[in-house]
Amino acid sequence: MIIWALLSGTDAQFIDLSPGYYATRNNPERKARHHIRELQPLGYSVTLNPAA
Repeated sequence: MIIWALLSGTDAQFIDLSPGYYATRNNPERKARHHIRELQPLGYSVTLNPAA
């Protein structure tokens, strides 16, 4: 369905996001919050200490 829409539409365009697109969208704070939320229901108390 997607291929047909891209090939048949005259205004359909493919935009390459580049190989490093998702690597540049990395958010360390969000990732830390996500892991903390996963550990807490398992019974862990999480304290974050910055690395030296």
